[in-house]
Amino acid sequence: MTIPNDPAILLSFVNTKLRDEYSDLDELCKSLCADRSDIIKKLSDIGFSYDSKLNRFV
Repeated sequence: MTIPNDPAILLSFVNTKLRDEYSDLDELCKSLCADRSDIIKKLSDIGFSYDSKLNRFV
């Protein structure tokens, strides 16, 4: 599965997947063969960071 490239769509996609399917960001990245640092960078560029306690980008 290809993850969205647009940061706003990526945010929605990742948070939905984290809420519905994955226990943490590492599991999501491994399952989707996605680069964790790339996701974090794209979302930090629009002001979001991963909160492991909430298991979502806030």
